[in-house]
Amino acid sequence: MNTSIDDFRHARFRRRKRLNYFALTLSLLAMAFGMMWLIWILYSVLQMGAQGLSMTLFTEMTPPPDEQGGLLNAIYGSVLMTLVGTMMGTPIGLMAGVYLSEYGGKSAFARITRFINDILLSAPSIVIGLFVYAIVVAYTKTFSGWAGSIALALMVIPVVVRTTEDMLRLVPSTLREAAYALGTPKWRVISQIVLRSASSGVLTGVMLAVARISGETAPLLFTALNNQFWSSGLGQPMASLPVTIYKFAMSPYANWQSLAWAGVLIITFGVLMINLTARLFFGRKD
Repeated sequence: MNTSIDDFRHARFRRRKRLNYFALTLSLLAMAFGMMWLIWILYSVLQMGAQGLSMTLFTEMTPPPDEQGGLLNAIYGSVLMTLVGTMMGTPIGLMAGVYLSEYGGKSAFARITRFINDILLSAPSIVIGLFVYAIVVAYTKTFSGWAGSIALALMVIPVVVRTTEDMLRLVPSTLREAAYALGTPKWRVISQIVLRSASSGVLTGVMLAVARISGETAPLLFTALNNQFWSSGLGQPMASLPVTIYKFAMSPYANWQSLAWAGVLIITFGVLMINLTARLFFGRKD
């Protein structure tokens, strides 16, 4: 009797072990398949983009066809609009995340806010670009860097809201209770204890939001448009790397195509460095 039970247990163990090996093999194959494409893309970007790298890339404006030039105005426009969009969207997302975590709870307004935030989080960027075009560009009768920054800010907000709420919920409630027991006001508990404890996660969310918007083309195409010349102010059409890459990559001119590949290389490794920095910072703080 005991022998039959042991045999049954051993057979079931061997069967589960075979299933485990099978699932593990499928997982490794799926990972290898994804890594193959990622390495291929990075290799192609590095190979093609390195051919267009030079000092003029960072010192000269976008050139006419069949002439030498660089991407200085596009790089400046991308950095400026990304920075302004992040500064506009981060405080709103941070305050909304604090409300949902510390005040809203399971109220009807909080549920509606989370639902709308989830919609914005998954909304196509071209829809956001068209929305800003309708309420800003059509109203002011001009494309501008401000419109592009607003579109990017609308993409930053849902990422920061979700990250902030999730990180604040990970803070142990005992920290809040200990502070309340000492008579600390709720606003001080949130600002000096809860937010400080979750600061690394919140900062990681902001950096990941920056990485997301830095390569967006559609929102800027409908809002900031483009500018072949230097434009330092946000009140006029402004060049950006994604839009310049789109324009140059679709052209038949060799010099524009070379600059497009160089721009792709800059964006790819810029986003890669932002993601790595965010994850390393988060890991170090934990």
